[in-house]
Amino acid sequence: MSNKDIKRVTGIGGVFFKSENPDSTKEWYKNHLGLPVNDYGCTFRWKDEEGKEAATQWSPFAKDTKYFEPSEKQFMMNFRVDNLEVLLKVLKEEGVTIIGEMESHDYGNFGWILDPEGNKIELWEPK
Repeated sequence: MSNKDIKRVTGIGGVFFKSENPDSTKEWYKNHLGLPVNDYGCTFRWKDEEGKEAATQWSPFAKDTKYFEPSEKQFMMNFRVDNLEVLLKVLKEEGVTIIGEMESHDYGNFGWILDPEGNKIELWEPK
């Protein structure tokens, strides 16, 4: 299988952005747009093309969060992927900047890269 044949991004896993006051921002979206918010923001549940359950997370972060570093941007995108370990190897071969090491959690594996504009992108392989 060549690098061009591997499956890469399969969907949007989340949209994260910095906020002056994440709690009041969540409350505004709840009151005015009807988002069912919780401590982390809002999870949108849906089914993919194969009928598998999936989710996309919307989350405001504190304006001084370090989670988006080294990017200085006000947002971070999260993309769903199928095989994070293989994808990170391929991206490294292609000269993409990899941030830190892959992490594994109960809800999936995570890795981070930078795009040419310095935007940090989170890659998520759901379990």
